[in-house]
Amino acid sequence: MLGLLETGSGFWNALIWVIVVLLIGAIVYYIRNKGEQGYKKNTEQDKPFISGNPESSKEGSHVSASHIYWGFTEALRGYYNPLVKMHTGNLNDYSGWIVIIMALVLILVGVSG
Repeated sequence: MLGLLETGSGFWNALIWVIVVLLIGAIVYYIRNKGEQGYKKNTEQDKPFISGNPESSKEGSHVSASHIYWGFTEALRGYYNPLVKMHTGNLNDYSGWIVIIMALVLILVGVSG
């Protein structure tokens, strides 16, 4: 058979895979074309919606990371605040912590082994 690859645990037919990919592509294309027909470019529909607040510029509609992650940082405040205090921004500090932690891990592995 054309395109048949026999393996130790079955067979793989490239022609079947091509047909499956084309069939899935046709289904996706059909679903995509069934989308909203009333969309009009360069109208009010193009403007961002941020909690119902109208914004006239892209700068005014920007949402900062502090707003996006508010719930995450608020829920983990007890864990997050000490980490912020430890944060120095100095790469040498982080490299030192990596070396210390790696040494501790290797010591623990050596002792248990």
